[in-house]
Amino acid sequence: MKSFLFFLLFIGEVFMSVAQQPVITKVAKFKPPLVKTWLGIRSNGDSVTTAEAAQLIGLPMQITDAKKNTYAVSSYGFLYKRKSVITDEQTGRKSITFTTVADKFKSTPLPEVWINNLKDGFQKDEELYFFDVVAKDNMNRIFFAPDLKIIIQ
Repeated sequence: MKSFLFFLLFIGEVFMSVAQQPVITKVAKFKPPLVKTWLGIRSNGDSVTTAEAAQLIGLPMQITDAKKNTYAVSSYGFLYKRKSVITDEQTGRKSITFTTVADKFKSTPLPEVWINNLKDGFQKDEELYFFDVVAKDNMNRIFFAPDLKIIIQ
């Protein structure tokens, strides 16, 4: 009886050691292309007027490489840095402050409600910031594209 239990325990150990073999699947390395993020004709760090910003906000974001190949936008975050003036109740002094409004989107251009709420209220020193831009190539491989910050002058 002891030898039978020993035999079962030994067989169980053999099966356990075979069952725990790791399965390694090799995946081809993917080197993302060097791309640039655009909104209309503007790229990261550009300054625009309030009138141009009102036009740009309704345009689709584009991702291109040096050979002018375009890539689909999978998702991105958008942040609008809004300028406001507040008055100190005790001193009566006015000071400038900035607030932010942000959300994550899966399609470009921005939704109509965002475009309509933003396009008529741009002021100097505000920012349009597209961040965490995820692009997709024609083989559905995803990669990060550079952020896009536009400053309103």
